[in-house]
Amino acid sequence: MTVRTLLRAGQVISMDPDIGDLPQGDVLIEDGRIEAVAPRIDADADVLDMTGRIVIPGFVDTHRHTWEASIRGVAPDATLDDYFVDILDTFAPLYTPEDVYAANLAGALECLNAGITTLVDWSHINNTPAHPDAAIQALTESGIRAQYAYGSANTSLADYWFESKIAIPGDDVRRIRTEYFASDTGLLTLALATRGPGFCVNDVVTAEWALARELDIPITVHVAMGRLAGRFGMVKQLHDLGLLGPDTTYIHCCYLHEDEWRMLADSGGTVSVAPQVETQMGHGWPPVMKAIEHGLRPSLSIDVVTTVPGDMFTQIRAAFGAERARLNADCWHANMPVPDTMLTARQMLEIATRNGAHVAGLEDRTGSLTPGKRADVVAIDATALNVAPVHDPAAAVTLSADVSNVDTVIVDGVIRKRDGRLTADVARARRLVEESRDRLLAAKAAR
Repeated sequence: MTVRTLLRAGQVISMDPDIGDLPQGDVLIEDGRIEAVAPRIDADADVLDMTGRIVIPGFVDTHRHTWEASIRGVAPDATLDDYFVDILDTFAPLYTPEDVYAANLAGALECLNAGITTLVDWSHINNTPAHPDAAIQALTESGIRAQYAYGSANTSLADYWFESKIAIPGDDVRRIRTEYFASDTGLLTLALATRGPGFCVNDVVTAEWALARELDIPITVHVAMGRLAGRFGMVKQLHDLGLLGPDTTYIHCCYLHEDEWRMLADSGGTVSVAPQVETQMGHGWPPVMKAIEHGLRPSLSIDVVTTVPGDMFTQIRAAFGAERARLNADCWHANMPVPDTMLTARQMLEIATRNGAHVAGLEDRTGSLTPGKRADVVAIDATALNVAPVHDPAAAVTLSADVSNVDTVIVDGVIRKRDGRLTADVARARRLVEESRDRLLAAKAAR
């Protein structure tokens, strides 16, 4: 039986250059697919009134350690150096599969609540084979579109992050690929979350890259962040090992050398920037414009809710403010006018939607309101006092709206939030993640 939903009379920002913006428009969804976007559509469908709403593609978060939802806010003042000790060497070894399930469920629902319809879950908490099963189960139950990035265990900082000789277990990744990801067209897809050179010996780096390419899955890796990894020349090392390719996403990139930017761009790689974390924890300046200058399409990510908020509005403003502050200061010191290429509010919306889908390798199915793509749609309440009156709908989303204004969220045609309320069992998710918090704190105190 065909299922049709018609979003009626919203302000539509399609992020599709052929469709553009519609001051008042309709979006027709059929069996999870966007069927049409036009000023007026008449169809036999369930109608959702979008009057007073700004309708956009769902946000895409291209890098989040979702398992950390159980320890939200535990490291508010942490630097990156602190994070390795306080989180990866303190809490991570204590995580059970039950903790991973609770955190991934609560974290994925947090994303949906904030209008993030696609998530790259960078899951470096696979302390046993049961841990990835728990993470995937939670993502599946949440209904989010996600790329599950299988990462290493984290039972010892010395073993896994200081010239590590321990590779991600290939047999278990193959099991996960076969058991959960036989198809690459589902709501969940698979990637490999690698630690990369500087953190691992070359044999491990080469083995992990080979594993990902054997299984034909994307690779995602942190590079050039903070005082330590900023000195590793990680992209140069990967280049020298012959491993660069279009299947790899490079996270942070704050301290890439110019030649490394060229290597990355020439290889067809993609970039994920986590601006709030980067400015707050000392990774370096968020390199959004640097990526654009090298012909890349940067995306945005949250990274860690141990230290920063978990919504895309924060990341948009952090990137926008940091980049413009840096450039304004440089121009002031040089006594020259600011260039016309300064980031715009409209660009930030594209970075948070279309670019995110591009980086996650999902632009063929999400990132814009384009007929033929899957229906990942968000409606923002533009009647709220912090948004109204609307002069520029893109600016209203990027610079005025917040999570409280996310009225409706649809993923793959399924309504996950309506009238400002998630359709999921939020009370259960909160109970599970609070129980996980208590269990982890007790285990930490008992060490």
